[in-house]
Amino acid sequence: MRLHRTLIPIVFILFLLFWPTLVQADYLAGAEAFIFGDYATALKEWRPVAEQGDMESQWAMGDLYRFGWGVPQDDGEAVRWYRLAADQGLAGAQYNLGVMYKRGQGVTQDDAEAARWYRLAAVQGHTTAQNNLGILYGKGRGVLQDYVQAHMWASLAAAQNQELATKLRAALANDMTPEQIAEAQRLAREWLAIHQK
Repeated sequence: MRLHRTLIPIVFILFLLFWPTLVQADYLAGAEAFIFGDYATALKEWRPVAEQGDMESQWAMGDLYRFGWGVPQDDGEAVRWYRLAADQGLAGAQYNLGVMYKRGQGVTQDDAEAARWYRLAAVQGHTTAQNNLGILYGKGRGVLQDYVQAHMWASLAAAQNQELATKLRAALANDMTPEQIAEAQRLAREWLAIHQK
């Protein structure tokens, strides 16, 4: 009886230690199946760990529903899965949620909400989110129009070889004063100094 009481905590501790590895194995098994177009197996591997809170699997589930891979296409369900992963801080899911709000897919179209999710991903270095946030600032959609902020975000994405951001930055510069461009460049340098340590 005493041995049984001792084994329970040991087994529990071992379970906690190896749980991330088990979750990762399930995610990777799903990713491998997905790569080979076996969406049913991907779904089978991802769903249980996604339901238990694994953010990469939640993000992947969002993609399955968004594009109808192995499941009926359902933007609302995609948004639900993206939000679960985005709320945990996964940049790719935050970006995708921004896209869904920008396009009004599975949610009411809302540029301010798109900007919020793009910003969360952009701060983590997601280049397309940085570019899209720059576009919103340049057009004043969901945020106040601000060419300096637009140029800064485009510059950050362009620094990571995001081709569209390079074009955006050049287009923005045509409507900016030299002082505004210098300010945007200063802000981009400061942002990089803080976030690329």
